[in-house]
Amino acid sequence: MIAAQEDDLDRAMEVMRSAFDSRWGEAWTRRQLSDAMMMPHTVLQLIAENGNAPADGETAAGFALSKSIAGEVELLLIAVRPEHRRSGLGGALLDDLIARANENGADSVFLEMRENNPALALYRQRGFAPVGRRKSYYRLSDGTFLDAVTFHLTL
Repeated sequence: MIAAQEDDLDRAMEVMRSAFDSRWGEAWTRRQLSDAMMMPHTVLQLIAENGNAPADGETAAGFALSKSIAGEVELLLIAVRPEHRRSGLGGALLDDLIARANENGADSVFLEMRENNPALALYRQRGFAPVGRRKSYYRLSDGTFLDAVTFHLTL
């Protein structure tokens, strides 16, 4: 996969700023996203509100960031702008990631999320099952902690 263009990073950051509530502390900085994109086998997938890849200059409605290694794919981040949620874009991003993992011969897909993440239903619909828990992994802006839950999908 070709490394992300600056425009792709800009569009992903725009989605991130609107999609991640600051109280959860989940949004990445541009530097974190850029650094992740330099890792081998890392893919940034953008989606427009029509479900296709955004055209040049078009705003992204969502994105998924993943990396592959040794037959496994890890979903690092997935986000959809609030005004486009419940429109199927998150599912389309996840379905595309799973399809690419299958095409590339991966055996499994992993992801980790905070325990109260509303995306749980989406992941369960796609066959992901919980396989681990990190106690008090996420520190919220009010000082409280939430567990992180690791999910696995066998391909």
